[in-house]
Parts: sequence; C-alpha cells; structure tokens
Amino acid sequence: MGPIIEGIGAGVHRLWSHRTYKARLPLRIFLIIANTMAFQNDVYEWARDHRAHHKFSETHADPHNSRRGFFFSHVGWLLVRKHPAVKEKGGKLDMSDLKAEKLVMFQRRYYKPGILLMCFILPTLVPWYCWGETFLNSFYVATLLRYAVVLNATWLVNSAAHLYGYRPYDKNIDPRQNALVSLGSMGEGFHNYHHAFPYDYSASEYRWHINFTTFFIDCMAALGLAYDRKRVSKATVLARIKRTGDGSHKSG
Repeated sequence: MGPIIEGIGAGVHRLWSHRTYKARLPLRIFLIIANTMAFQNDVYEWARDHRAHHKFSETHADPHNSRRGFFFSHVGWLLVRKHPAVKEKGGKLDMSDLKAEKLVMFQRRYYKPGILLMCFILPTLVPWYCWGETFLNSFYVATLLRYAVVLNATWLVNSAAHLYGYRPYDKNIDPRQNALVSLGSMGEGFHNYHHAFPYDYSASEYRWHINFTTFFIDCMAALGLAYDRKRVSKATVLARIKRTGDGSHKSG
C-alpha cells in the first residue's frame, strides 16, 4: 500500500498541488500510476480541490470544511453535492500549470479505464495468477480491503488532523499536528505546520520523523529523479512559533 499512498502524498499533494519540488519524467510516471491506483480523483481534480482547501480553509468554499463535523470532512463531502461556494471559488483558481502538463491531462482523459485497470483489475488478477491466491481472496483483500484502508488513511488528514492535536505553529487555524495520522498517511499528519508553510516539500519541521514521504522524495533526489526541493528556514519557523504558536512546540 505504501507506493499507492505515495501517489497521493509525494504525487498529487506535494508535487502537483503545492509544487514543493520538481520531478523528472520517470518519477512523474510512477507517481501518476500510483495515484491512479489510489482512485481518489484524478490529479487535476484533486489538486483543484486541495488548492481551494488551502485558500479558503474552514469556510463554505473549502470542499471538506472540518467545521461541518468529522463525518463530513472525512467522507461526507464526497457523498453530497458541492456547496455553491466551492464551485464558485474553485472555478477561479489558477490551474494553468496542470493544464499545461501533458501527463496530468492524459490521466484525466483516460481516468475511468485507468482506475478500472489499475485499482481493481490488476490488484485482483496479479495475486490470483502469479502466486496462486484464490480469486475471491484477491478481490476482497488485495483490492477492496486495500482500497478501503488507503482511502481512510488519507481521509484522516482532512478530518482528524483538523480536529485533534496541537497547534505549535499557528493557533489561529484549525489544522493540527497528529502523529497517528502521520503514521497512517506516511507523513501527512503534521498538518498545522503544513498549513503554516504549504510550500515546504517535507510538510514537517522534522524531515524524516514519522514521515516516509519525505524520505522517499529524498531518495528520489539522491537518484537524480527529484530536485529543487523547497524548505523553510529554521529562523522563519522559530519566528512563526513565537508569533502565533500555542506554546506546545518542542525542539527535535
């Protein structure tokens, strides 16, 4: 499940939504495949919703506004029609960078057959054909259970990480630091930091601490596949902690 989660964390989140680093073609192809396997909307739609989430956080224009409750921010927002403010504000966002990227537009154009193949057909057939697993076990465990676990692990960033935890960087916003969410999402639970500094490729002050996605990106950088990783200076972080933190920050 790890590579699939990286399609969200390292891929559509840190690379395509926030442009916190740059990736060469082989890495972008890997991430777009992993993202398709995750089946959580195509890169363009996911990034558009996420950019709206940051720009209009905790308002009606936020697609998964956590002030409407845990269930809504976790999954309910996908079960109802979008609030008119989401459509209005989201439609005004600049998405020209993604429209200009051929790989992203290719995925968007062929997304339905792509998810059918990558999320459901191959995960069922590979265990059944390659190592003799029963067809039903392959379908229920490797496909359905895997899909449900990945969904909920990443959805907790929208729900639990906006409701439970500390706010050492900015006490005036709802996103919080949640180690359990970071563990399940491979590094996306340092959410107060991420909303304070959304342009940091690590999405955390502590780099590899409970943050496999940052480790993955650093490994890709060592191979020459990732570069221009953006980072926030220690002085800037400490200044923000002093100015707006809730007093819970611990050095480490």
